[in-house]
Amino acid sequence: MPLIETALPLLMLWALLGYLLGSVPFGVIVARVMGLGNLREIGSGNIGATNVLRTGSKPAAAATLILDAAKGAAALLLARAITAEDAAQLAALAAMIGHCYPVWLKFSGGKGISTFLGILLALAWPVGLATCLAWIIGAGLSRMSSMGGLVAAAASSILVMVMGYGGGYVLCVALTVIVMWRHRANISRIRAGTEPKIGQKT
Repeated sequence: MPLIETALPLLMLWALLGYLLGSVPFGVIVARVMGLGNLREIGSGNIGATNVLRTGSKPAAAATLILDAAKGAAALLLARAITAEDAAQLAALAAMIGHCYPVWLKFSGGKGISTFLGILLALAWPVGLATCLAWIIGAGLSRMSSMGGLVAAAASSILVMVMGYGGGYVLCVALTVIVMWRHRANISRIRAGTEPKIGQKT
């Protein structure tokens, strides 16, 4: 956990800014701009890259993944550059919450994996890359995007310590809790053997 060195009002400001940045629903925006329809009425109705892929547009899914990751990274990097590490990690956590519970969509947002990975890449890029590798392994072996996300989330708290970035441990644990909570329905389907495979329409 980083040293708390920023005044509370400024921390609260960064939390708000991080939340607002994270709550931008890029999946919905990209789907509309590219003429793919209302993403809330497609597939699972989720606003993330996995559901955008169910529209059949790989470019739209890639754009959503990059933009959702970038907003998490931007929240952390901006706060780090302007204020301090404590504000940076708080802004990142708020961005994750904003993505999962955006005010613009009645607090019904995405599962958070892209934003989670973007945050870790900005927090410490070696940890971020290792976590992305964990996602690839989990998703590749199971053929389930959700499993990749769960494996990556579970691995992140271990990786951040093993790789020497212990100051980010509390943030990783908090992000992991959010990811696990947002994937609780997926976990139930995985256990039941009914979770959709990557590329499979729901």
